Amino acid sequence: MRKRNLRDLTVSSIGLGCMGMSAFYGTADEKEGIATIHRARELGIDFLDTAQMYGPLTNESLVGEAIRGHRDDYVLATKFNYRMDDAVPGDMSTVGPQDGSAEHVHSSVRGSLERLGTDHIDLYYQHRVDPKVPIEETVGALAELVADGTIGHIGLSEASAETLRRANAVHPITAVQSEYSLWSRDVEAEVLPTCRELGIGFVAYSPLGRGFLAGRFSSPDELDPNDWRRQNPRFTDAHLAANLRLVAKVKEIAEEKGVTPAQLALAWVLAQGDFIVPIPGTKRRSYLEQNAAAVDIELTPEDLARIDAELPEVSGERYDEEGMRSVNR
Repeated sequence: MRKRNLRDLTVSSIGLGCMGMSAFYGTADEKEGIATIHRARELGIDFLDTAQMYGPLTNESLVGEAIRGHRDDYVLATKFNYRMDDAVPGDMSTVGPQDGSAEHVHSSVRGSLERLGTDHIDLYYQHRVDPKVPIEETVGALAELVADGTIGHIGLSEASAETLRRANAVHPITAVQSEYSLWSRDVEAEVLPTCRELGIGFVAYSPLGRGFLAGRFSSPDELDPNDWRRQNPRFTDAHLAANLRLVAKVKEIAEEKGVTPAQLALAWVLAQGDFIVPIPGTKRRSYLEQNAAAVDIELTPEDLARIDAELPEVSGERYDEEGMRSVNR
């Protein structure tokens, strides 16, 4: 497995998003999730991504169990945002309001440390920017955690270019995590150029379009009844037909290259800059192994130009109206 640098943090070129092992994507298999994290270590994938919100709380606990005895073999990234004071593991209705205050930064990290079974977190993100709290206050509190060794690096998720600049002026931001893939390219306008300018790493979540680009399903009816993607605008009748055309083109080009659609999608993200690290989520070892092989796929300038020219535009927003309001534009 090759390595990349998120500012001054070295990680595997492809990470592992752990969310689906516990939440949002239908039935979870904890045993297979833990086995997938163990297999990642064998493959040289050391960059694990979780969050308090995943479950809530249960995904951090699963990751903590999986890495027990091998903590130093992994680069751990997790996120805080919503109040978890009264949260019941696995019950999203018990999650409290968003809070980017300094007090909440300090109280949140203690819970994450306990669930992960560690004394430090390598990369700690604010999961969503709190519009009620100046980013300077939030990052100032995170900087205190860096100073005392509780966290190694500071990250922001779904932050705008302007917010990144303000945050980076308080303390160096190591990475920004936002959705980025062949069908989610809005960060190319301002966020990616700002990352390049400031030396900030970029972590691409959902690089496989929530599994859709991989061709693993063609209709939300194929998903579990409790799968969040059933309500995603891009999978609804109003947009599905258009997006299936995009997936068909990805499949066509992948077949010509002799790779899977998922591998082509990941290779494309990797080709956008060596400061970018995709973190495809999976809860199965077989998909993890396919994803890992994407680091060896070389896309030529002609391949990249063809993808830009021939892929249809995506149809629909990437979240519903409420979800889009949480994105810091």
